[in-house]
Amino acid sequence: MSVALRISFDEYQQMIADGAFDALRERRIELIHGELREMTPPGPDHSGAIDWINEWSVLSPPRGQVTVRVQNPIAIPDSDSAPQPDIVWARRRDYRDRNPLPPEVLLLIEVAHSSLDFDCGEKADLYAAAEIQDYWVVNVADRVIHVFRQPAGGKYSLRQTVRFGEELRPLAFPGVRLSLAELFAS
Repeated sequence: MSVALRISFDEYQQMIADGAFDALRERRIELIHGELREMTPPGPDHSGAIDWINEWSVLSPPRGQVTVRVQNPIAIPDSDSAPQPDIVWARRRDYRDRNPLPPEVLLLIEVAHSSLDFDCGEKADLYAAAEIQDYWVVNVADRVIHVFRQPAGGKYSLRQTVRFGEELRPLAFPGVRLSLAELFAS
């Protein structure tokens, strides 16, 4: 019988500091509920969507109010988790000393293809439990964005799907718009 080795958030941070993962640089891993999980390598459609959303993220919010992070972790110590979302809008500050904590996350975006069930299921529950207010899953295959808002009791009470041709606005900056037609233009 095999048993998964569970590690705490603090143990994970110490392992990173000690160089325990240096040999695994080419493999993408994240800590979810105390388990090291390997992430699927991104395909061209996934990478292209991240590139487009990254550019939109840098150009759209009011200058000086957001730090945009691309495929870098956030810290959820209470859940022994350090997920690596595709895009994070965090409150503006220098994050060289630590990763953003949930109250600092203004918008969190995952781009999904093969990870859609995980991103809309277990990850959505993780982010809801951490009280991330605005979580989007870009479903590249179906050209829609699944929006998760109003976390309560470890679940999102508001879930909606925004479709091609519609627009979406981040809760933190309602004057900023994302056009799905522009995002998914071929």
